[in-house]
Amino acid sequence: MLRLTEIKLPLAHADDALPAALLDTLGIAPADLAGFTVFKRSFDARKAEIMQVYIVDAALASAALETALLARHAGNPHIFATPDMAYRAVGTAPRHLLLRPVVVGFGPCGLFAALVLAQMGFKPIVLERGKTVRERTKDTWGLWRKKVLNPESNVQFGEGGAGTFSDGKLYSQIKDPRHLGRKVMNEFVKAGAPADILFEAHPHIGTFKLVKVVENLREQIIALGGEIRFQQRVTDVLIEGSPGSQHIRELTVLDQATGQSYGLRADQVVLALGHSARDTFEMLHARGVHIEAKPFSIGFRIEHPQGLIDRARWGRHAGHTALGAAEYKLVHHARNGRSVYSFCMCPGGTVVAATSEVGRVATNGMSQYSRNERNANAGIVVGIDPRDYPGSPLAGIELQRQLESHAFTLGGSNYEAPGQLVGDFVAGRPSTGLGSVMPSYTPGVAIGDLSSALPGYAIEAMREALPAFGRKIKGFDLHDAVLTGVETRTSSPIKISRGEDLQSLNVRGLYPAGEGASYAGGILSAGVDGIKVAEAVARSVLQGAAALRTAAA
Repeated sequence: MLRLTEIKLPLAHADDALPAALLDTLGIAPADLAGFTVFKRSFDARKAEIMQVYIVDAALASAALETALLARHAGNPHIFATPDMAYRAVGTAPRHLLLRPVVVGFGPCGLFAALVLAQMGFKPIVLERGKTVRERTKDTWGLWRKKVLNPESNVQFGEGGAGTFSDGKLYSQIKDPRHLGRKVMNEFVKAGAPADILFEAHPHIGTFKLVKVVENLREQIIALGGEIRFQQRVTDVLIEGSPGSQHIRELTVLDQATGQSYGLRADQVVLALGHSARDTFEMLHARGVHIEAKPFSIGFRIEHPQGLIDRARWGRHAGHTALGAAEYKLVHHARNGRSVYSFCMCPGGTVVAATSEVGRVATNGMSQYSRNERNANAGIVVGIDPRDYPGSPLAGIELQRQLESHAFTLGGSNYEAPGQLVGDFVAGRPSTGLGSVMPSYTPGVAIGDLSSALPGYAIEAMREALPAFGRKIKGFDLHDAVLTGVETRTSSPIKISRGEDLQSLNVRGLYPAGEGASYAGGILSAGVDGIKVAEAVARSVLQGAAALRTAAA
């Protein structure tokens, strides 16, 4: 097959325009084209006339013709052989596996680590502190509708991880030379995700659809011999050996349904914790696992009418069915040296309560597959680094908690979130009521003054950035647009460092993975990292088995 890129057609092109463009680009007759598949579709809105931009894989009538066309177009960077994107496992579990690998956490990273291990025959044991995705959905609605928080079953904890209550975004800017992202996407589609995620430039599944997809993936892991244990929180680790030769040996697990603890022997442990497993980070640090402080970002959620964003991005084409709800990505470098940028933009979505700790408020964004809610929302956040929270590697967690506790107080100490109109925030005056934009956050928004909700340098940078964003997207600094605080869980504030073999720098058999360990930033990259770590576990086990066979011989 040949891959053709940069095939541009008008927004409202005819069905036969794409195959005609392929024939014209390659200079072949209709009989020479056996078929084609759209690999990627995006939109170019830089000019008044929006264009659809395609990447297409074309099948030719014969191998000889494919070879001839490759030679004919050798100097064309937009025509080349379709790369081999098939996934190949690194091995198969030994017939007599001595000890099953353990995966801690069942978000996207843990899910794909467990899936790939199961597909290779390793029959992993998964420990998830939260509940099944449907049970956790009920608990999450308990906070959103009744202001009742379950600290072990919420937006952060439970089957599917934090990504379940998000836009279900499936794009990433990670380097992926092995096309592991394609493996993630294909598994999602096989589990019931919309097939268009395979070709849309910014694919998403949406929360409600993602619930069923996660359930189907769980069932596949179980069918392959894996075991998923819910409401199982790892409270301690047993590490044996002297410094320089330490190895994980056992996990202490609290069964939260019974209140009983037990020990689980484990020589290979994938730590797919997620960015909010603060108590687990504290335990690992206390046990001497190598952890570093790392940069993250803090800020607010901003909401506009989705129609305003559509008109600003699509112009007269706003509302066209092919385009859907418009997105944006913004960045501003403030005079005080801080970078302010949009984060996790959710078209046609809602702002959600995302705390996992009692007496704290944290926000996030979420969209359904349809993206048809009235507001667009995004995090507007400011980058910070360990110089802003010096001390222990866990100092960033303490800063998050301080900001979330203060937000809880500003909101009225009942899980309502503090909010302010953009115009008042920029002007430095409290808001006394809402305008034309109704905030979507539940349990509710307490309108007032956000000037104390973040450190002064962050407030200063955001007040400068919002008018600058208004010059890039007309109406972005709309007076009535609503800011809701606080956004503190943009990424993990710590890094659990690992070596080239993907094991902890100082504890063998421990594989830090995904967002919590700072090796991913979203569903797709977390899934890819889960695959990489599963492969590393498999290689380690296979090498150990080979060494035993050699010794026995």
